[in-house]
Amino acid sequence: MRILITNDDGINAPGLQVLEEIATELAGPKGEVWVVAPAFEQSGVGHAISYTHPMMLSQMGERRYAAEGSPADCVMAGLHYVMDERPDLILSGVNRGNNSAENALYSGTLGGAMEGALQRIPAVALSQYLGPANIHADDPFEAARAHGAEVIRRILAHTPVEEADYRLFYNVNFPPVDADGVKGFRASTQGFRRQTRFTVEPHHSPSGRKFLWVKGGEQHMPTLPGSDAALNLDGYVSVTPMRADLTAHEVVEKLKGIE
Repeated sequence: MRILITNDDGINAPGLQVLEEIATELAGPKGEVWVVAPAFEQSGVGHAISYTHPMMLSQMGERRYAAEGSPADCVMAGLHYVMDERPDLILSGVNRGNNSAENALYSGTLGGAMEGALQRIPAVALSQYLGPANIHADDPFEAARAHGAEVIRRILAHTPVEEADYRLFYNVNFPPVDADGVKGFRASTQGFRRQTRFTVEPHHSPSGRKFLWVKGGEQHMPTLPGSDAALNLDGYVSVTPMRADLTAHEVVEKLKGIE
């Protein structure tokens, strides 16, 4: 198996090393793992692409490249410049922090997987929820490291053959526990944290100028039962199937009255 991996935390992020281990196990001794990851952290860029300016690409080693661009840029660079053949699978992550619920909409990690789906290649985004039980552990990514390869195998085994324009990709979130604390895998919907929002927080520089930092909301509020964050906080790995199609299909017919 040929696998292309990327992330949004950057080429030197510890989660990318975890993903390389997962991908190497999946690829097998005769497979290939290619890395094209952002040269610098790209958290929160979503599915952004560097449409109005070029990006520098640097080779860091065999099958390993850093691009001054977003995760979606990295996927395109990997597919259309770096690799000599298309990969069988694209993996993005392992993100430091969850991309459950509304976080998914901001996530560069998901942006990389989404681009893979738009390029018609199976793609999975992986993120490690952090909490009191693992954030200060020697290996905060232990749950992802131990269970990552198996959950991807299960996803690939149960992914339907399809010819849809907007292909499936998957959002996987590992719970904020150690490897032994993982209760299992669950298919899930995308949740919504109803009592919290992203906000901004003002700060002043030493020169007196005002800057605004984007601030995330409380991450340990459960979402509706059966949705991603609720399952994660209960110790389960959530697997959420997604598409890039943003149409509210259930409203189209109701909107016919405008015609």
